[in-house]
Amino acid sequence: MEWIRPDSPDYDEARKLFNAMIDRKPAVIAKCSDPGDVAEALSYAHNHNLDVAVRSGGHSVAGMSTNDDGLVIDVRPMKSISVDREMKTATVGAGLTWGEFDRATQQYGLAVTGGRASTTGVSGFTLGGGSGWLERSYGFACDNLLSVDLVTASGERVTASPGENPELFWALHGGGGNFGVATSLTFKLHDLGPTVMAGLMLFPGQDATDLSRAFRGLALEAPDAVGTALVYLTAPPEEFVPEEMVGKLAVGMAYIYAGDVETGEEHAKPFKELGPSVDLVSPMAYADFQCMIDDPPDHYNYWSADYHNELNDDALDLLVDSAQRLPGPHSQQLVARWGGAVGGPAAANTPLQHRGAAWVSHPFGLSETREGGQEAIAWVKQFRQDIAPYTTGGVWLNFIGDEGQDRIMAAYGEKNYRRLSLVKREFDPDNVFRGNQNILPAQH
Repeated sequence: MEWIRPDSPDYDEARKLFNAMIDRKPAVIAKCSDPGDVAEALSYAHNHNLDVAVRSGGHSVAGMSTNDDGLVIDVRPMKSISVDREMKTATVGAGLTWGEFDRATQQYGLAVTGGRASTTGVSGFTLGGGSGWLERSYGFACDNLLSVDLVTASGERVTASPGENPELFWALHGGGGNFGVATSLTFKLHDLGPTVMAGLMLFPGQDATDLSRAFRGLALEAPDAVGTALVYLTAPPEEFVPEEMVGKLAVGMAYIYAGDVETGEEHAKPFKELGPSVDLVSPMAYADFQCMIDDPPDHYNYWSADYHNELNDDALDLLVDSAQRLPGPHSQQLVARWGGAVGGPAAANTPLQHRGAAWVSHPFGLSETREGGQEAIAWVKQFRQDIAPYTTGGVWLNFIGDEGQDRIMAAYGEKNYRRLSLVKREFDPDNVFRGNQNILPAQH
C-alpha cells in the first residue's frame, strides 16, 4: 500500500485525470496492490469520515474517480492478466487498461469488446456496461463477464458470478461501481485477429449531408460483424490528410470487421465506393486500431449521449448543423451504429434499458482552455436540446457527465432501478460508494 498525500512529491501527478475540466484535491490517495489494501483503505476512510472515490483508468468524464478532501482508492497497481488460450478466458486485475488487455489477448488471437480509447480502464468501463467497436458481434463488455471479485464497503471480499451472488452479478452488468471495489474480472474471449480489416476514412465536410444519408443506408445494411461509426470532426494537420482539408470540417467513418480479413474487405467496399479523400481501412493489427482515436491529454472535456431508434433526414440535418459549429478543432460529433448483439439475448440479463436502439449520438466537446471548455458545454447542451424529438429517452451512463438522477433513471428504467437499489441495500446500505452514477439504497 502506498499512501499519497498533498505534501507527497507525486501528489499532483497521482490526482490528475484525463479530463482537465476536473481539478479536485483529495485528502489522500491509496494506491492499492491487492484486495487487502482495498479493505485497509476503506477502513481508513470509515475511521476518518472521508468520502470515497474509486479510480482505475480515470476516464470518467464527470470526474467520478476522484473527489475533494476525501479518499481515492487507486487500483492502477493491479495490472495482472492471465489468458487461458484453451478455455478462451482472461482474468485481469482492476487496474488494467484496454490497451494492455488487447496487447495481451491478441498474442493468442483473442479479444472481447473493449474501450474505443486504449487508455480507458477495464474495470470502470465494464461495470458501466462497456460499449465498443465489437459490440454488434459480441455484445457489451459486461455481457462477456464470467465473474467479478469485489471488496464491499464493510471490507468483505466477495465473488459475483452466475452461481455465486447472482443478483450482485446481474447488477454489475451496467450498475457501475455502486456495490464495491472490483479487484479482478474474468471474461470469456472470442477468436479475433491479430490482423483485421479496419481503419478510418475521411471525406470533405462540404459533402456532409449526402455522406450522412449514404452512411445511414450502408450501416443499416451491414452485417453484425461490421462495427462502424460516423464522426464529424476538424481535419487534423496529419501528413496523410490533404493540405486543402486541414482545419476544415471533415466527415470520418470508422470501420472494423470482426472476422477474416478477406470477408471484411468485401464488406468495406460499399463504404470505400463513397470515394474518401483519405482511406486508412486496410488489414491492420486489431490492437493498433483500438488506439486510433485515443483522447488527446490535458483537454477540457464535456460529453453527452442519446439513443435513437432511427435517424431520419431531419435528425441527420441537425447532426450536420451541429458539426458545422464544432467548438474548437478537437471537438467531435459521433454517431455509432448499434443493433446486432447489443439488442440480442444478453440484453435481457442486464439492468440497462433501451438496448434495442439502432443508433447512439455522442457529442464530444473538447478544448485546450477552460474558457473553451465552457463553450463546449454550451454546444453539447444545445445539440441535446435540438435532437431531443428524435431520441428514445435512453442513455448510456459511461458516455455522459453528471447529468442528475433523472438520467440515471432513464438508463435503467423504474423496475430495474428498484432491483438495483435492493442489491445496493444489501452490499452498500450506507451508500459509501456514491462517487459514481449513484444508485440509492432501497429504503426498508
